[in-house]
Amino acid sequence: MNSAIESRARTLETVYRRIHRERMADLPLANPAIGVHAIGFRPWSDGPLGVLVTPWCMNLMSLPRDPTSWANKPDLSEETLTFPSGRYRFIVGSEAGIGKYRMCSLFSSMFDFANDQAAVETAQAVMRELLNDDHRQQAEIDAPAITALWRGEPSPRADEQSDGKRERLLSRRELLQGAFLKRDDTR
Repeated sequence: MNSAIESRARTLETVYRRIHRERMADLPLANPAIGVHAIGFRPWSDGPLGVLVTPWCMNLMSLPRDPTSWANKPDLSEETLTFPSGRYRFIVGSEAGIGKYRMCSLFSSMFDFANDQAAVETAQAVMRELLNDDHRQQAEIDAPAITALWRGEPSPRADEQSDGKRERLLSRRELLQGAFLKRDDTR
């Protein structure tokens, strides 16, 4: 990691540690076993990219190369970014001490993580897999099936299965983690 990106990642950690102390510490949605970490930050398209781990969430974070360049981006606006592993929707936000950023929620509750090491290792795996184009060749992505899964509805292909068995629906977390890419496509 170059020193400018490392400095931005440390600033992100400092600001989110302050947020934890001042705004989140007493809320029941913070997992006390998890710390604040900026993981895997590296140069990407228009600025640093990495994963922010906090006791209450894990987000993919995109920062501007020049902090003033995103001044006109409206907070809460959405942008889709394309990576080797696919397209992901980000929300624009801003925070004092950081400025504008884009975030993509990976986990919005951290209670599935037993400890800090598990959260950090997951964040490292996210960065590895996000930038891994081998995923595009592993499976055809069925957009209608993914939309149905996201809504908690039966897969549109469930009726087409010849063996009469119904495929288990993925949870939202499994969907975000790319579990549909790991399935053996026997349809």
